[in-house]
Amino acid sequence: MAAKQTKTYTQRKKSKREKRTRIAVYVMIIAMVLSTMTYGLAFL
Repeated sequence: MAAKQTKTYTQRKKSKREKRTRIAVYVMIIAMVLSTMTYGLAFL
């Protein structure tokens, strides 16, 4: 039954919630990169 659900889930187009979580992940990655860059600049 779980396999059937995942199949329909992948075929369906992305929901708003999925898009929002993906954007949040990208924002977090960018924030991490910026923080490491500024952390590195602090020691220059």
